[in-house]
Amino acid sequence: MIQLVNTGIPDELLERVKKVCSDIYKLREDGFKESNPTVKALARLVEQEGEGLAMKKIEDMDWEDVFTLQDDLPWPSNPPAFKETMMEYRRELKKLAEKLLGVMEELLGLEEGHIRKVFTNDGDFEPFYGTKDDRFGGLQMLPNHGGGGRWVDVQPVENAIVVNTGDQIEVLSNGRFKSAWHRILATRDGNRRSIASFYNPARMANIAPVIPTASGDADYPSFKFGDYMEVYVKQKFQAKEPRFEALATK
Repeated sequence: MIQLVNTGIPDELLERVKKVCSDIYKLREDGFKESNPTVKALARLVEQEGEGLAMKKIEDMDWEDVFTLQDDLPWPSNPPAFKETMMEYRRELKKLAEKLLGVMEELLGLEEGHIRKVFTNDGDFEPFYGTKDDRFGGLQMLPNHGGGGRWVDVQPVENAIVVNTGDQIEVLSNGRFKSAWHRILATRDGNRRSIASFYNPARMANIAPVIPTASGDADYPSFKFGDYMEVYVKQKFQAKEPRFEALATK
């Protein structure tokens, strides 16, 4: 996980992105309070406490409100500047992601465009998780993933883009680039805003190690990205190793 500054994305655009994202949440607050599963779970806890019942700990809950944008779904027309601003931001992020792919290909000794070719598989694709992080902080990562260790705070850097290379790049690079296990902690100091973008492979893309170890072995399974996503939604709150094990048996 890295924080990138001087990305070429104008600060003025980043400020507009933050503004329109805040504006759209204000417009949908009432409906969110009635339908959001996190709010419903909190309401149940309050009811149990008021009735003197033993409150059951809620496991595997995303304490967040998520608003997802995809090409095949309608985009909001209000606030008026939302779609135009977010499309401009998306174009800039895509250029940044492709620059990072080029650097990775060079470091891995791959020909230019190799990773992009693997990820597209003649399909539409959007391998990075990039987020415009919030000034309130709360992001943590576990450096020694799967081997114990302590969660470490990732201090926000103004107008930086936080990049996590993700499981697909870890597999493709045969572990040269590691995906980071991360989480967000709630804060009492204000509402945290993360504007996350996923640069994913096509669902039918074949993900497999292209960089062998010194012994010539591959340390990771091969799989289609669509199969990975089916496993991921069932094991979202687990470490990545069980996901790889499940895919190895498919």
